[in-house]
Formats: sequence, structure tokens, C-alpha cells
Amino acid sequence: MKEQKKSLKNLNIDKNWTLFLDRDGVINKKIENDYVRNWSQFNFIPNVIDALKILRKIFGKIIIVTNQRGIGRGLMSEKDLYQIHENMLNIFKENSIYIDKIYYCPHDYEKESCECRKPQIGLILKAKEDFPDIDFKKSIIVGDSLLDMELGKKVKMVTVYISIEKFYERKELIDFKFKSLFEFAKFLKNKF
Repeated sequence: MKEQKKSLKNLNIDKNWTLFLDRDGVINKKIENDYVRNWSQFNFIPNVIDALKILRKIFGKIIIVTNQRGIGRGLMSEKDLYQIHENMLNIFKENSIYIDKIYYCPHDYEKESCECRKPQIGLILKAKEDFPDIDFKKSIIVGDSLLDMELGKKVKMVTVYISIEKFYERKELIDFKFKSLFEFAKFLKNKF
């Protein structure tokens, strides 16, 4: 992993780069076998605000891409999700953190016509449509799921896997691994 992290420093990341972030498990704590259905259940992962402050200084764009299957299953509404995101963005704003946009997939697994549920690439294609200057070869996706890693590989992004586990499957999908978004941010900060 030391060699991999050394090569991460050689990517020459600057303001032309885009950072794609998963939400649950990267920004906020996941609820195992359930969903964050409302703001009262939303809890930031420790040090994530500090991480985003660092990353905002490094990347030109920060975009959140998130599967929100709870909507498709009828466990929450899109209005619930908007409220969660509005509150989250307000806290970011209070901390001088700007998120360029949030894209989400509301569909359940059974929706055959869905092209946006990760690892499908619909969410990031929408981001590319809204921000034509995005270059996927100058993009990093950070997620705690192999679905995020698979999505990144489909469009040749750099993939960063967030996990506290020492061992993980499908290593071919993972370019770099960190224990948290904060650990990733600290590592990049040392480069700049």
C-alpha cells in the first residue's frame, strides 16, 4: 500500500480535477440494514468537515453521487432526502465548504430501466452533462462500497476505497485504500 500511496502523490492533482464522493459511509454514518431516512438519523462521520475543508482547497469540483434505495422502497420520500441534503449543505456552508452538486438514484434494485443506480454510470454522466469540463481521467471517486469502485473503473477514474478492514475483495477495482475521508484528505494535504 505504501507504493500505491506514493503513486497517488504522482497524479498531479490540481483544480482541473473533480472529486466524486459517495455519501453514506463516507460523509455520514451508515445505518446497518436500514437507511438514513430523516435528518435526525443523519450523523457526520468524525472529522469529515475537516476533510472536506482540505479537499475543497485541492479539487476544482466536489460532487456527491449517492444511491438512495429507501425512496424506491417507500421507506422515505424525495422530500425527506431534500431536507437531509439541505441541512447537510447548510452545515457545509457554515464551514465554508462548497459542494458543486448532489446526484442521487431513488430506485430500488428491481427497477430494470434504471441507468443511474451505481455501479451504472447515469449519475456521473448527468454530472458531465451539467459540467462539460469534467474529465473522468482527472477524477477520483471515493466510496465505501465496491459499487463505487466498479463505477469508477467503468469510466477510468481513480478509485479510493474507504474501509477500516485490512482485507477486502476485488482488489482490481481499488486503486487506493484509506480508513476514512479524513485520512485520504490528510494524505493529499501533505502533498500540497
